[in-house]
Amino acid sequence: MEDFDLQIQALIALSLAGDGAAYGRLLTLLAPRLRAYFSRRLSDGADAEDLVQETLIAIHTKRATYDPTLAFAPWVYGIARYKLIDHYRRRGVRRHVPLEEAGVLFAETDTEAGAVRSDLDRLLSQLPARQRGLLEDVRLRGLTIAEAAPRHGYTEGAAKVALHRTMKSLSASVAADED
Repeated sequence: MEDFDLQIQALIALSLAGDGAAYGRLLTLLAPRLRAYFSRRLSDGADAEDLVQETLIAIHTKRATYDPTLAFAPWVYGIARYKLIDHYRRRGVRRHVPLEEAGVLFAETDTEAGAVRSDLDRLLSQLPARQRGLLEDVRLRGLTIAEAAPRHGYTEGAAKVALHRTMKSLSASVAADED
């Protein structure tokens, strides 16, 4: 990630000095990262792509306001964050987009994994906290039922039953959504 930060920092400096090729390369590097960032937060790929384009346009129009003595990645993240907030406002959605997520903008890009994680988070949010915690520990983190059960106030037998019922409930919920 440090290499990427250094690379985009150098490219923005060159582009501000008038190097068009460096500017094109910068936008080419930013686009997949922005796409992954928005895809992790939105269920509609078309909306994510629209936000990528809006963000790239905003970077283009506001690049003269960028202070080269500061890091470029947080500046880009700020623009992307505000574009996402504007999108939520247009849709009438009230969401909190924390500033602490700046690092995820430049995390390795895997839009498929981001979309899957977004769907999984949405599905798990329907569960009570205790069931969700048990399911995450056993199915996602790889703990055994014996390890996870006491962490969530279950006996081992009760945890097996709760996990089975939770999986059955989630399967039914997904099947209903697909109809």
